[in-house]
Amino acid sequence: MNEFMAMLKKNENEHPPPTKLLNLAEQLCRELESSTPGLEKLVEAMMECRNKRYFLTNIHVVRACVSVHIHKGQHDAACRLLEYCKAEEKEELVQLWHEIHYRRLMEKHQTDVLTALQKFRCRKRNPPPISLCPEGLKSRNYSEEVRQQLYRFAAEVTANPNKKQREELARDTNLQPTQIYNWFANYRRRQKS
Repeated sequence: MNEFMAMLKKNENEHPPPTKLLNLAEQLCRELESSTPGLEKLVEAMMECRNKRYFLTNIHVVRACVSVHIHKGQHDAACRLLEYCKAEEKEELVQLWHEIHYRRLMEKHQTDVLTALQKFRCRKRNPPPISLCPEGLKSRNYSEEVRQQLYRFAAEVTANPNKKQREELARDTNLQPTQIYNWFANYRRRQKS
């Protein structure tokens, strides 16, 4: 840690900072992951330096910073950090985004666990920003063509297809057999209500 601090101070005006310094930051973030006081000191040093944007290209550094912000209850700061960081691992950044909002909800309800439904609602209410999902959020809905094909099958053949029929439908629609199974289960549930 001392070596890092000295190197950080020595290279504070270098743009970009030396690769050795960035690698050392990643290594320390990994090593100090479970040591909150050490990690806080490291994150504070990186976030106060002029070159912080270079450190925020590394997913391990970003994860460490988010972890420290969450620990301090600074959820908005953690969200802003994710919005503007330049790490390439977009899926992991989206996961961190959700994690921040789960923590916020757990604190609000004073609980240590969330149900699947609470997590689902939390994700719906707090979608990740465009900067984390440049290609947009994945739609969980099937295309109109696929839905029509499934509705037609339910109306004309059966609303409860057997395994062989589900596998054929999966091939025809380019879905997984489990997706077909779930679609029909949901369809039957909707029909009852």
